[in-house]
Amino acid sequence: MSISLPETILVAVIGVGEHGRHHAHAFRDLPEADLVGVYDARPERAGALAAELGCRAFESLDEALAAAKAVSVVIPTTFHAEVVHKAFDAGVDVLVEKPISRTVAEAQELVERSEREGRIFQIGHLERFNPGVVAAKKVTRGPMFFEVHRLGVFSSRSLDVDVVFDLMIHDLDLLLWMVESQVSDVRAVGLPVLSDKVDIANARVEFENGAVANLTASRASTERIRKFRYFQPSEYISIDFARRDALVITVDRSKATPEIGFRKLETEPADPLRAELAAFLESVRTRRPPPVGGREGMAALALAERVMNCIEVHAARVQVRLGERATGQPGES
Repeated sequence: MSISLPETILVAVIGVGEHGRHHAHAFRDLPEADLVGVYDARPERAGALAAELGCRAFESLDEALAAAKAVSVVIPTTFHAEVVHKAFDAGVDVLVEKPISRTVAEAQELVERSEREGRIFQIGHLERFNPGVVAAKKVTRGPMFFEVHRLGVFSSRSLDVDVVFDLMIHDLDLLLWMVESQVSDVRAVGLPVLSDKVDIANARVEFENGAVANLTASRASTERIRKFRYFQPSEYISIDFARRDALVITVDRSKATPEIGFRKLETEPADPLRAELAAFLESVRTRRPPPVGGREGMAALALAERVMNCIEVHAARVQVRLGERATGQPGES
């Protein structure tokens, strides 16, 4: 006897600030989703978006959870654990924006509960769905050295969060995804430049298999650069997040004079957010594990915390004062 799968999933968006609005618009346009409504701590914001999209503006979180089978949680990280637990209480599957939670201990509780109760729990590490990353991952084999730059100009939306949790965590997640080995050592420095939080950070991550990564994240730069470059035997791969493409450089040693070859990887045009939400809905529909689950989100957060710990130790040694650590998601309060 075959089991019929639902054609569309009843979904709601919790938190409709800058990022949440994008989630709601994407769900509205996905044929496999039925956007039943949105909820926000600011009723006027939810009401305006609901009128724009032709859905409900829920008056409470409980009301939203009662109406949906799956939700996107796009709120400050401080409240992630509380809201995700409430969703699980209601039997609702969850996609929560990165970072997974405020602390690794909170993440552990969420992961164990989702596994125990059979809930779909996906973490919003969006870059996994970038077409350039998708193409590069298919040809990745034993990478040994990474050089990563994620630089941006200053924005007031970043004032309440350290750059490690705001920007660098994207690349830490990709790093863990591509290197099949445990982290053996982390060194990092960071400085407040335009705020009292860490605005620029550099980290060196070493793995037990000998792979090494240098990562720089900044929101105090004069230009926007988002590149993820790495070397593996006889190949150099460069991913440009903005262009959503990837280039492979190889050396042909079969000839008398070695020749350098350039090859642009084939990519399928896709909007990363739309692809991420579609993958979430597919997991909800089929009950198969999501592509970026709770354990992956917890690992990325744990590595980000190690980076921040190193930064704080270095800052204390050189007598640089840092503001209180924050992992909250900017722009969604």
